[in-house]
Amino acid sequence: MEEVKILPIKLEYSGVNIIIGQAHFIKTVEDLYEALVSAGEIRFGISFNEASGDRLIRSDGNDEKAIEISKEIAKKIGAGHIFVIVLSKGYPINVMKKIKEVDEVVNIYVATANPLTVIVGEYEGNRGILGIIDGSSPLGFEDEVKKKERHDFLRKIGYKK
Repeated sequence: MEEVKILPIKLEYSGVNIIIGQAHFIKTVEDLYEALVSAGEIRFGISFNEASGDRLIRSDGNDEKAIEISKEIAKKIGAGHIFVIVLSKGYPINVMKKIKEVDEVVNIYVATANPLTVIVGEYEGNRGILGIIDGSSPLGFEDEVKKKERHDFLRKIGYKK
């Protein structure tokens, strides 16, 4: 019996946010497109890896560079039934609820602008996502100064009143 190979897929793209999830049907790309385009002035690319049939990487979006990055990431990961959304304008917080409401979406692994590592399992030539390493480990605890900085920052960028 063949053993499962564990493959760390490192992803580091500056200036974009990356959302990676799992879905289950060919119309995922179109439904995610509709969800994202209705979220306002979001610029994005989407790719979806089919797990059966033609087994193609399907893609769409409204930003060519983001589409190309999403295709590159989807190919690197190589797992079936995953989707990759690359936001070149906008933030995951602006679209997560809409993405979760898409019928085909099974789960979301990550939404980040950090460098990340996708931990992939490969068995008999097929791949699946086992987990995500997002950013770096904590260095300590938040003190009162850092708490105030967080509080002020959220108001400065308009996420809190």
